Amino acid sequence: MSTLFTPLKLRSLEIPNRAWMAPMCMYSAPDQGPHTAAPTDFHLTHLASRAAGGAGLVMAEATAVRPDGRISPWDLGLWNDTQQAAFARLTAAVRAHGSVPAVQLAHAGRKAATDKPWLGGRGLSADEGGWPTVSASAEPFEGLPAPHELTQDEITRLVGDFAASAERALAAGFQVAEVHGAHGYLINTFLSPVANHRTDAYGGDLQGRMRLALEIVEAVRGVWPEHLPVLFRTSATDWLSENPEDPRQGWAAEDTVRLAKEVAARGVDLLDVSTGGMVHDARIPAEPGYQVPFAERVRAEAGLPTAAVGLILEPAQAEEIVATGRADAAMLGRQLLREPYWPHRARAELGDQPAWPEQYGYAVARRKKD
Repeated sequence: MSTLFTPLKLRSLEIPNRAWMAPMCMYSAPDQGPHTAAPTDFHLTHLASRAAGGAGLVMAEATAVRPDGRISPWDLGLWNDTQQAAFARLTAAVRAHGSVPAVQLAHAGRKAATDKPWLGGRGLSADEGGWPTVSASAEPFEGLPAPHELTQDEITRLVGDFAASAERALAAGFQVAEVHGAHGYLINTFLSPVANHRTDAYGGDLQGRMRLALEIVEAVRGVWPEHLPVLFRTSATDWLSENPEDPRQGWAAEDTVRLAKEVAARGVDLLDVSTGGMVHDARIPAEPGYQVPFAERVRAEAGLPTAAVGLILEPAQAEEIVATGRADAAMLGRQLLREPYWPHRARAELGDQPAWPEQYGYAVARRKKD
């Protein structure tokens, strides 16, 4: 059997394989009315089809812990009973196909209140459905309005919002909770010196800039069952230190290793390693597996399991990543949009038996005989 299709155990949860669906925003939730930010039939089909396709873990897109945490008015959220009930329907469908349902809890910070990306992703005014944004400091993301700098009291409420959303996620049937600390969103702006200019306990040196992330991890871990895993997504670098022509001091790989050790000490079971998102003009390489070395470094230096993500396209590539110990799981994004049943193809190419749903498996076997 290939390594990619062996189980991975995190705490007492056994995830059936290591080919996972990465969270991908769909910008398709209702933006007004009683079902605002609740998943729809589209989301059910979108996620359940990847579970039927054989992904071991299926992660719902960035799910805001409160209304102003959405990237756009059409993002998912989990702060009320209506949303929780809609998510319960979704998690049941994912579990029915033998996959593990996971949720990524998020707040978009200064990159919130924007239009759909295929419509330009510009900041929306209040008349267009937008809202005031918040961040570590009052410095705006390029092209967007200046955010409000969170006060310490507001930070305390924010930490509580993450915990409350995690409790709802558990009640809705999710088995894995991931804290989104990447891509220039709120937690990431506290971590990076590019966006965090605070002089209080949540700014300054690395320990101060990590404080919000660690408090949120502690809050989520505190309400999440001991037998189920908590993940953390990070941007391992914002690609500034890799650019000799950019004098700005950003978040770097060595900072990520330090963060990994700190979140592990607070109960995080796996680091989901991505990159980028802090600045528009970062020089990000566009080649298959370009983020894998960061996952490999965290795994080696922090001793924390990792998931690798970023242009993982072919079965042999994913197998090499996990078989050689560069990461513990391979997360697929756009490739699973193109090919929802990629894991079944991967099993066949790697010499394993495809684990089709029995309804499909019968038809596939019948076709081979014919």
